[in-house]
Amino acid sequence: MINILIALSAGLLIFALMAAAIRKRIQERETVLERMERFAGRIAGRHNVIQKQEEKDLSDSLKEALQKGARLIQKVHRSSSLDLKMLQAGLPILGSEFLIIELVAAIIAFVFAGLLTMQLPVAILAFLFMPLVGWMLLQMKIRKRRKDFVNQLGDMLSMVASALRAGFSFVQAVEIVSKEMAAPMSVEVSKLIREINVGVPMETALEDINRRVECPEFELITTAVLIQRQVGGNLAQILDNISDTINERIRMKREVLALTAQGRMSAVVLALLPIALAAFLFSVNHDYFDPLLESPMGKVAIGIALLMELLGYLVIKRIVDIDV
Repeated sequence: MINILIALSAGLLIFALMAAAIRKRIQERETVLERMERFAGRIAGRHNVIQKQEEKDLSDSLKEALQKGARLIQKVHRSSSLDLKMLQAGLPILGSEFLIIELVAAIIAFVFAGLLTMQLPVAILAFLFMPLVGWMLLQMKIRKRRKDFVNQLGDMLSMVASALRAGFSFVQAVEIVSKEMAAPMSVEVSKLIREINVGVPMETALEDINRRVECPEFELITTAVLIQRQVGGNLAQILDNISDTINERIRMKREVLALTAQGRMSAVVLALLPIALAAFLFSVNHDYFDPLLESPMGKVAIGIALLMELLGYLVIKRIVDIDV
C-alpha cells in the first residue's frame, strides 16, 4: 500500500511540474505577443489565430506521427480485412493506423497499471486487455452503424421512388438522398455517386456498398436494381415493394427485441451478480477470499467460475438471439 501511494504521489508530482512548466512557457509567449500586437488593435483576434494555429499544429503532428507508424506496419504486413473494418465502422483511418492507436493505448495501460499496483503481471494483463477493449469498441461501432443504415433504408427507398416518379434518373435520385439524408446513408450514397462519376460501373459501385455495410436488406435492393437495368420494368414500384418488405422486417425485429428483452437482461444480471457480490464481500472483509486467492485450488476454482459465467452468458444470449 505504501508503494502504491509513493508511486501515485511521484506520478502526480511529475505531472504537476510538467503542466506548470508548459503553462509558464505559454504565458510568456502570450505576454510577448500581446505587447507586440497592442498598438495594432488586433489582440483578441491574434489570440484566436494563435490558439487555432497551435491546435492545428498539434493535431497535424499527431496525425503525421500516426501515419509514419502506419507506413512502417504496412511495410511488414498490410491487412485489407482490417482496412475494410475501418470502412464498415466509418472511421477515417487505415487498419495499420488503428493498430498503432491500440499499441499506444496498450503501452499507456501498461504504465498506469504498473504505477498503480507495482506488480508486473497486472501490468502485462492491462497491456493485453486494452487491445481487446479497442476491438470490442470497434465491433460495437460497426454494429451501430449497420443498424442505423438499416433503419434508414425504408426512407431512402421511398425518397428514390418518389424522385423516379418525378422524372429523375436513378443516379439523380440517389444524389438527392446523399444531400437530404443523414449519416451513414448519406456517406455511403455519396461514395456511390463519386465512384459512378469517375467511371466505375453501377454494378461494382453497388457491390462496394454491400461489402462495406454487409446488410442483407441492401443486397436485395442491389439485386432488384441490377435486374431492372437488364430486363427493364417499373423501378419505382419495385423499390416501393422492397421498402414495404424492409419496414416489415424492421418492425418484426423490434417486436422480437421487445419480447426477448427480459431474457437478455437476465443474462446480464446473472453474469454481473456474482462479480458484484464478490467485489462487495472483498471490500467489506478482505480476509474472506484468502482461501481462494492464496491456495492453488482456490485460483483454479476462480478460473472455472469465470469460465462458467462466460459460457452461461453466451448460452443465454444465443437462446434469445432470434434471427428475423
